[in-house]
Amino acid sequence: MTNQASKLHHVGEWAALRNTSPEIAEAIFELVNYDEQLAEKMWEEGNDMALIKAFASSDKQTLFWGEQTIERQNV
Repeated sequence: MTNQASKLHHVGEWAALRNTSPEIAEAIFELVNYDEQLAEKMWEEGNDMALIKAFASSDKQTLFWGEQTIERQNV
């Protein structure tokens, strides 16, 4: 796997473990420059910039952040 493919695979696993949409996980990791400790902190605290970035990269109307469903219209 290339470095980028490896990062995306890791982010996908991380998202699955947290029942979080891959788009949100990717946005979180991009915002923290792939620092897993900062990503975990951002995931726990929530972050509007991550949501904006996630919806900007997707055409989905809803995304999941843990057990919470986020609707595009509310971001």
